[in-house]
Amino acid sequence: MDQFMKEALNEAENGLDEGGIPIGSVLVIDGKIVGRGHNRRVQKGSPILHAEMDCFENAGRLKASDYKKAVLYSTLSPCDMCSGASLLYKIPKIVIGENITFQGPEEYLKSRGVELEILNDESCIELMQKFIEEHPELWNEDIGE
Repeated sequence: MDQFMKEALNEAENGLDEGGIPIGSVLVIDGKIVGRGHNRRVQKGSPILHAEMDCFENAGRLKASDYKKAVLYSTLSPCDMCSGASLLYKIPKIVIGENITFQGPEEYLKSRGVELEILNDESCIELMQKFIEEHPELWNEDIGE
């Protein structure tokens, strides 16, 4: 696992420690983390604070030219909402920790020119599988089930 996915996984673990859903994300530009976040829907009572959305929020306002050279790292395949935000800002590459427990609209992202790197990392898979098993109601709420 590379350093940026490790940072995203640390974010996921922070979310779990806070009583939330363990999904983490970092935004990287020119080899530097410019934003980080984790799913905080439970903690903030928010319908939209998925890890990627929290990461974008924490990165603050960036120039269009910055987003166009960014790489988004997420421990889990981004959902429709987070994929849409990535498309809106024209982020060219997303590195996905795993897409076994959940798969977002990956084919659509690819059809729009986004490069996807799917790691299917055991640490990411195990973290989500354990959470889903222990908290199915929170998980189903998070993915709109």
